[in-house]
Amino acid sequence: MSEYYKIYLGGQWLDSGEKLVVKSPYDQSEVGVTALASKNEYIQAIDIAERTFSITRELPSYRREAVCLAVAAGLEKNIDSFARILVLEVGKTYRDAATEVRRAIGVFRTAAEEAKRIGGDIIDLDWAAGSEERLGLLRRFPLGVVGGISPFNYPLNLTAHKIAPAIASGNCIVLKPASKTPINALMLAELIDKTDLPKGAVSILPARAGETSPLIDDPRVKLITFTGSPEVGWWIKEKAGNKKVVLELGGNAGVAVADDADLELAASRLVIGAFGHAGQSCISVQRIYIQEKIYERFLDILVKKITDLKVGDPLDETTDIGPMIDDASAARIEGWIKNAVNGGAKIITGGKRHERILEPTLLADVKPNMEVCFKEAFAPLAVVFKYAEFKDVVAEINRSDYGLQAGIFTNRLKDIFYAFKHLEVGGVMINDISTYRADHQPYGGVKKSGVGREGVKYAIEDMTELKILGLNLK
Repeated sequence: MSEYYKIYLGGQWLDSGEKLVVKSPYDQSEVGVTALASKNEYIQAIDIAERTFSITRELPSYRREAVCLAVAAGLEKNIDSFARILVLEVGKTYRDAATEVRRAIGVFRTAAEEAKRIGGDIIDLDWAAGSEERLGLLRRFPLGVVGGISPFNYPLNLTAHKIAPAIASGNCIVLKPASKTPINALMLAELIDKTDLPKGAVSILPARAGETSPLIDDPRVKLITFTGSPEVGWWIKEKAGNKKVVLELGGNAGVAVADDADLELAASRLVIGAFGHAGQSCISVQRIYIQEKIYERFLDILVKKITDLKVGDPLDETTDIGPMIDDASAARIEGWIKNAVNGGAKIITGGKRHERILEPTLLADVKPNMEVCFKEAFAPLAVVFKYAEFKDVVAEINRSDYGLQAGIFTNRLKDIFYAFKHLEVGGVMINDISTYRADHQPYGGVKKSGVGREGVKYAIEDMTELKILGLNLK
């Protein structure tokens, strides 16, 4: 019998009348059952968080640091149990799941460091006559109650990216985990509950989408940090009024492979970037641009690596690619592939669907107006193009409604800095895939990919207000 998980509301574990059955995307077996929070319970969590903020805002740095380190230590002791639930909930391989747990450990350790660095600055105010002997003291202060909404694809690490900076900066947070993958977040709550963090600073409430409206409507929630689909994200921003909003949304990332690139490196990284975790990442490689002089040679290397991938049971330690999250997602991409082929595209490898498993698929002869090219696939799917001139491929990568990250494989410094200056994205990865992310880097995008930045230091900047103390020393 699977385990039952209560909601974590204001430091208490509470039951509810409604239940959510969490099923494995691989074989639809029951992973666990959670209680579901109602709108009233979200209001209660906000009430408690607002009261608790009077305590957390006064916590000294070493206390906030200690809480983050304690959570990191708890995760480290339980890597296997967290990873196995990730495999069952999300369908990612054990190898990828264990990596996600280790990344979440790093996020909390980074937050422990950043808890000691929320300092300030001193500026001279005597730039104009009449302001002689005046100084400005700048400091950051926590906002209060933060509303967090995390996605299904990295349910532990991306939850950590919202909770850890909130704790480090003295804020309180009410978080809704993804309905398909809530168990890891509730397991994380168990670790948080064992620390010295004041009860009420963190609430984790699985719920149906309509029940979370207080996060948007209640003026006591000062910031919403959302990771998920562009449609929902921009709707939240429209409805949020004067709240601060951080949105980490979609992408259809482009990567260029130049004729001076290390082809073996590029192919090895692209296989991971396009097909790892069944492509279910907003910075997954979707569009691959290959310089025409190396096109055939590089394609041969790339296809060999794709066909060597093992697809199947994510609990099998030899599996490279597991299932997509649900039938609807797999069916959607199957339809896109059929539409592309009907429009003249060619399947180089893959293309077949087995329930929720889609074979790693590479398409050529794709037109820019096809769904597989201009929409976000969020699937083990990539398309390839030839290019001649470097400036032209930069323009092609920019030919997208999204702008999260991009990758360029080249060693030409002039081209590297041209790409850095002209690519309309939040991050440019050189000799690597768009999918690369260090958890302490500023991470976010432009255009439809969102607003604001994550990465603990940068999330803290969004979760705090900059205030100046003007000093007249005359």
